[in-house]
Amino acid sequence: MYARSALLLSVSLSLSLSLALPLAAQQSGASPSGVSKNISLVGHNDLNGKGDGGEGLAIQVTPDGHRILYLAHEGQDTCISILDVTKPENPVLLNQLPVPTPGMTRCNSLGLSGNVLVIANQTLQVGQKTAGLWILDVSDQTRVKQAKKLDDLKLSFFDTSGPFSRGVHCVWFVDGEFVHMATGSADFEPSHPNDYQFYMIVDVRDPKNPKEVGRWWYPGTRKGDACLPGCAPPRHPQFDSGYRPHQTEVFPDHPDRAYVAYIEGGAFIFDISGLADVKAGRAKSFTPKPLGHLNTSPPYTGFTHTVEPTFKNGIAWMSDEDTADNCKDMPRILWLLDIRSEANPMVIDTAPLHPDDGNLCKAGGRFGAHNVSPNFPGPQYRRLQNTTVGSWFNGGVRIYRAAPGPAGIPNIPPHIEEIGYYTPPALPKNPGGMPQINHAIVDENGLIYANDRHSGGLYILRYTGSVPLD
Repeated sequence: MYARSALLLSVSLSLSLSLALPLAAQQSGASPSGVSKNISLVGHNDLNGKGDGGEGLAIQVTPDGHRILYLAHEGQDTCISILDVTKPENPVLLNQLPVPTPGMTRCNSLGLSGNVLVIANQTLQVGQKTAGLWILDVSDQTRVKQAKKLDDLKLSFFDTSGPFSRGVHCVWFVDGEFVHMATGSADFEPSHPNDYQFYMIVDVRDPKNPKEVGRWWYPGTRKGDACLPGCAPPRHPQFDSGYRPHQTEVFPDHPDRAYVAYIEGGAFIFDISGLADVKAGRAKSFTPKPLGHLNTSPPYTGFTHTVEPTFKNGIAWMSDEDTADNCKDMPRILWLLDIRSEANPMVIDTAPLHPDDGNLCKAGGRFGAHNVSPNFPGPQYRRLQNTTVGSWFNGGVRIYRAAPGPAGIPNIPPHIEEIGYYTPPALPKNPGGMPQINHAIVDENGLIYANDRHSGGLYILRYTGSVPLD
């Protein structure tokens, strides 16, 4: 009964929202039917009115060929939505599971490898429960469809609650063996209340008995740290969201490196080769070693959200999350980095903006960068080398490429070009009626799955431009 027809929904939106669209949205180029360049809408599902999408999207291909999408939610009501996207023009909502403690926790992020699904569990305040990592068995689709709560699929729960912890905010899980995550713990008291999370690695090779095998925190951010003056950098005088990690990316074909966005701490490249000793049974734990570091705050306003390497050409995309309405914390933008020298990563360009983007600062909600599409390994995702898909809140979905410099000039670094964008139809329940695109992934067929942070639900898009989405 949860099936949504993209055609009927588009007609419904056009009829019901044409009178509700605010003037600011009209001026910014938004419309009841959406605006786009080189991107077309394939399908949509409003998630049964519970459209508050978080930062977790993952695709599972079942033995009978069905494509199942798991979507983490941002709010304190619904934990995950599960959809059949085998027919992308008509994504079908199969089930929704509530958060473990409604009103106190949220799920926000998830990771999937094979038939094991891990879900972040973060509390609203430090010291609350339940806080940690849920590890679920999603091998049986009948059980998945009939489940009423996370416990119905539970393999285990890895508890990271504590008097100064909010649990797990963001997870990375692609190899079926180790979860890389941003979390607090019972034994970690931050020296500043904003620094309540650190980088932790958890061994889930036995998913019923997960165990921590590594951690790293920014020196000076744990109470009692003994370090030289200056080890904890100066905080931005106006914007300080803490020296703590957000997205962590580790790839099976580069298992000795971790790329970590550390919010006010900037971008890190870590040597995690010690994890091989844990995997081989030669060690029980290890400590990641920083190789390179780049921070733009201050003078810029920080909140480094994602560092996404492309191993083909020595570049990385780095996004800063916009966290305030009406551009109060700008610039929160997308950067292009040169990481060929791991010890000296450097900025070589920033993403271009639209000439009328200033109108979006007044249109309602957030405008600015959030995430870039993760380069998940596996046959069901497309590995992007020179392009990336960015989520820009009321700026919609934007696709960029690292374009080469003029022919014949040696050693010129690439620059960013926008090659497509899509802004969904207006949404009356959102701030100013504006969409708030929160996250996006790309499958092996080039389909883009994007979600809205408030009420828009799931959008399935197709890039139609001439420049390859590689």
